[in-house]
Amino acid sequence: MSQRNDHLVQSLVSQERPRSQGSEENVFTPPLDIYETVNGLVLEADLPGVSGENLRVCVQGNVLEIYGKVNWPIPADARPLYEEMRLGSFFRSFILPEEVDADAITAEFQHGVLRLMLPKVSRAKPRRIEVKIAQAEPPSAS
Repeated sequence: MSQRNDHLVQSLVSQERPRSQGSEENVFTPPLDIYETVNGLVLEADLPGVSGENLRVCVQGNVLEIYGKVNWPIPADARPLYEEMRLGSFFRSFILPEEVDADAITAEFQHGVLRLMLPKVSRAKPRRIEVKIAQAEPPSAS
């Protein structure tokens, strides 16, 4: 990634939502990767155990939020002996840089991986403006 464009990724500031008091539910931050392409940024989040129904991605102003819930089907009569998979709700939020077109963000979710495409804003391209020459009106006969 070029140093000139490093600010795109660096300006995505992650914020973890604090766990609400009195809640027994585990709120965690899922791992993710962000990389830059010619067209913009790509954010990939590893979300094993998440179904599409338990996943939400929202943009409000310049803030991108990802949240959902992880459910693993553990039999009722089973006693967990060792667990590494995180259960509960997850949350990530990012402040989008000005270079990202928030209205054009797209998302796909496949095999437990959420991929968000954050395209760069199209900058105004220089264009030539045609100058119309107004014809002088002939003097009126009085």
